[in-house]
Amino acid sequence: MKAFVFPGQGAQFVGMGKDLYDNNPLAKELFEKANEILGYRITDIMFEGTDEDLRQTKVTQPAVFLHSVISAFCMGDAFKPEMTAGHSLGEFSALVAAGALSFEDGLKLVYARAMAMQKACEAAPSTMAAIIGLPDEKVEEVCASINKEGYVVIPANYNNPGQLVISGNIEAINEACEKLKEAGAKRALPLKVGGAFHSPLMQPAKDELQAAIEATEVKAPKCPVYQNVDGKPHTDAAEIKTNLIAQLTSPVRWTQCVQNMIADGADDFTECGPGKALQGMIAKINKEVNAHGIA
Repeated sequence: MKAFVFPGQGAQFVGMGKDLYDNNPLAKELFEKANEILGYRITDIMFEGTDEDLRQTKVTQPAVFLHSVISAFCMGDAFKPEMTAGHSLGEFSALVAAGALSFEDGLKLVYARAMAMQKACEAAPSTMAAIIGLPDEKVEEVCASINKEGYVVIPANYNNPGQLVISGNIEAINEACEKLKEAGAKRALPLKVGGAFHSPLMQPAKDELQAAIEATEVKAPKCPVYQNVDGKPHTDAAEIKTNLIAQLTSPVRWTQCVQNMIADGADDFTECGPGKALQGMIAKINKEVNAHGIA
């Protein structure tokens, strides 16, 4: 079965989407529609901006979403997903690809999410760190021993076995990194991100985004969408909305998404969007399946 997967923030690069814009009329039409919806020419930043411009959460998220969704739509008849999933931000791309959200509504929600997250990041200095080479259970145990009210550190991204990203207050992340290295982690690397995504510190952003999601029409998708909060397939519009709201303060269970997709018959994964991060993660989760970018 064919699965299509969509990357999250961090996959962006200057120049992303320019070939599509220049060579595909559908891509050009959708990019111009996006410029109109956003009220500024995001294509100028994507195609010719600086890395710093593109790294702003309010730019990065819609840029990655646009590249991902437009790449998929430009595949034409080759784009026939039997299941979809996206990593964090990529879940919105996956929902548009599966027909649960319209292109326009997906972009508006992604922009609202980006702005809300930017505000939450500015309100509470926080960060994330990648922990390499420890079982998930050990990372969970160490985080639980440190985590308390006002001193947050929790597992945030279950990327693949042996790679778990933690999220929280800067001091708590620093302490957790030290303890995890003592516990045998090969590496504990602070990430260059604006804040503690997928942690309780994103609650103000969740509250803000909830109203936007509740006001948006979500349809039953054409194929199952495996959502981050539980890694399971969803086709019920009300369930999809609930999970989408919970996503901002809940861990991204990417390992579980991929494992469940494979258990349900997926043997061919196409990553739509910038970079190859998801292909690498899928290969570490299961070496037997075929994971690739758009041909």
